[in-house]
Amino acid sequence: MKNILITGANKGIGFETAKQLAQLGYFVFLGCRNLKKGTDAVNLLKESGLTNVEALEIDVADINSVKKARATLEAKVESLDALINNAGIAGEQPQNISACSMDLLRKVFDTNYFGTIQTTQQFLNLLMRSEDPAIINVSSESGSVSMQTSSGRSPNWDFYNVYGSSKIAVNSFTIMLANELRDTKFRVNSVTPGYTATDLNDFKGLKSVQEGAKPIVRLVTSNSENITGKFFREEGTVPW
Repeated sequence: MKNILITGANKGIGFETAKQLAQLGYFVFLGCRNLKKGTDAVNLLKESGLTNVEALEIDVADINSVKKARATLEAKVESLDALINNAGIAGEQPQNISACSMDLLRKVFDTNYFGTIQTTQQFLNLLMRSEDPAIINVSSESGSVSMQTSSGRSPNWDFYNVYGSSKIAVNSFTIMLANELRDTKFRVNSVTPGYTATDLNDFKGLKSVQEGAKPIVRLVTSNSENITGKFFREEGTVPW
């Protein structure tokens, strides 16, 4: 049975992704900042008959928490087959990039960008022990420079300039890590669930969490060694 770690998995897209992967037979560790909330989420899955799930306390913005989570997981499994960096925050609005506070920028980047990188770094050795390791960074269309500069750019993104900036940074991390690991067995990709109704956007999104989780699950279940260094959504690839 393959082992999956999903950060920010006690609710929203992370929880739904955990549910769908557990239904497919993967063993899923639900990474959560609050262990009680993680345990509650696991109990919900177990009530539906899914026993191949377990909560793992991890705050991706806190390096000590990340190291503790890594040590906990190393004591439980021999290898990690996929790391899904899903944990993220939107930050308070408005987010006019010309006037937003540095505190807001640092808060969002600490979780979305630095948290993604330090979590990946800490779990890299455990991933290396897998025969088919995958690193999946959950991003957003607002993290596409091409889409940000296109005529079809969504005006809603003006409310999430700080968030969008952090996802552009996450995408750059995906590209650089994929390039660094290009001669290995690793698959490193970004994926956007699309505008999904979660508490990140006050449930204003147009997609359900079931729909939002689909492209993430597809990347986990695909075993093509050629799929790396790409940005995906449900409809296919996204331009960087």
